[in-house]
Amino acid sequence: MKAWQFTEVNKPLELIEVPEPTPGKDEVKIKVKASGLCHSDVGVIEGVTTPSLGKIPMILGHEIAGVITELGEGVTDFEVGDRVAVRAGADAPGSATDGGYAEFAVSPSKFVVKIPDNVDFISAASATDGGMTSFHALSVTGQVKEGDKVAIVGLGGLGLYGAQIALGLGATVYGVDIKEESRKAAEQFGVKNCVKDVRELADEDIDVVVDFAGFEATLSGSIEAVRPGGRVVLIGLGASEGKINIFKFVTKSLTMASSIGGTTDDLKAVLELIGNGDVKPLLHQIKFDEISEGLQQLADNKVTGRLVAVIDN
Repeated sequence: MKAWQFTEVNKPLELIEVPEPTPGKDEVKIKVKASGLCHSDVGVIEGVTTPSLGKIPMILGHEIAGVITELGEGVTDFEVGDRVAVRAGADAPGSATDGGYAEFAVSPSKFVVKIPDNVDFISAASATDGGMTSFHALSVTGQVKEGDKVAIVGLGGLGLYGAQIALGLGATVYGVDIKEESRKAAEQFGVKNCVKDVRELADEDIDVVVDFAGFEATLSGSIEAVRPGGRVVLIGLGASEGKINIFKFVTKSLTMASSIGGTTDDLKAVLELIGNGDVKPLLHQIKFDEISEGLQQLADNKVTGRLVAVIDN
């Protein structure tokens, strides 16, 4: 089968031919139909997140959707022919083991969920990481509920997903991004008011701010913008460290938490929101042979929304 393999830092992925994988105990083999591209894979290639890989060389691609073609010993919850998506994570395919930038992939069945009939493979692949991670940050960590006012800081692929999920949860959503193109994209999805700096929302009585950017300026600005007693959720990693105004954090009686990844239940919830039409992710399709080029587009910040490779096998 064809696969895109990472071999070393600062070197593009290599398109190679390798044998199809065989599922072991409690694993399933999946014919990959769609594989999402993620900035974390850019980080692997650039050497930033490379130490997190389970092995090198490795077939990357952790946003996987496809059809089960073979069951390993002990798998009883799935059948051959099931349409499935794989929960992304440090312990999952594309991070710990070979992933979905390939025609076939193997995953432990505990990471796999069935795709609703009314959700396509492309949307499902995007939900496995971007959707799931955004949902967890908003619904679980941020405790966003219907009627809340929510500010989304950073309207990239993850933030735009988060804005739609917040809308799907019944919140009034405000957007923050320095790029006009990203602000316009968010407004098309129903975001109420988009600004360049989160501090511009200080008079809006914001209940929850979710910082998908993760810079000192955005985090400190979030503390200023959120209402007294509100919540700030940090998910972005734009900077490794930064200062905050401790006085304002304490005197406003704020709650601040970080959020990363999610669970299979989070993934199921996002797939349900997509199936109901509450979330319509902004997606751009590319061909399997264009995966390396697509990762370079992500590295160059030329993508609004999420990139998904469609695998015609």
